[in-house]
Amino acid sequence: MKLNRSTDMALRIAMLAAVAPGRTTVDELAERLALPRSHVAKVVQRLQHLGVLVTIRGRAGGVAIAEAAGDLTVGAVVRVFEGDDEVVPCEQTACPLAVDCRLRGQLRRAQAAFLAVLDETRLADLVDGTAGPLLLTLGPRPTPPPAALPL
Repeated sequence: MKLNRSTDMALRIAMLAAVAPGRTTVDELAERLALPRSHVAKVVQRLQHLGVLVTIRGRAGGVAIAEAAGDLTVGAVVRVFEGDDEVVPCEQTACPLAVDCRLRGQLRRAQAAFLAVLDETRLADLVDGTAGPLLLTLGPRPTPPPAALPL
């Protein structure tokens, strides 16, 4: 199963927000993860509704990980962003095998197994160990000051 871009972004945004000290902004998230700002803003909004992120408006506002977000599973986030669609949408085309198709059932089992594995992983598990400090190194490197010209 291939995850859509929004799902991938949601997981990376949640991971970075989880290790960021204090609040961060949508602009900072977009820059550090090399993602389009408009997409990050939409994903942050969905993550807020899911209870993964807390957003605070205003000058001193920003985005922070929600207290209980670490207990949410990766599977729960994937389900919200991917929806309940089947791997192969059999109803969209008239399939002559629909009456006695065994492939559809196997694909459903595979999708359920995929999500079951993701249900075993909490968001907090994604940033344990060395992953957290590594996430904090993401983003553009500060440009060194120009070399002094000889006098």
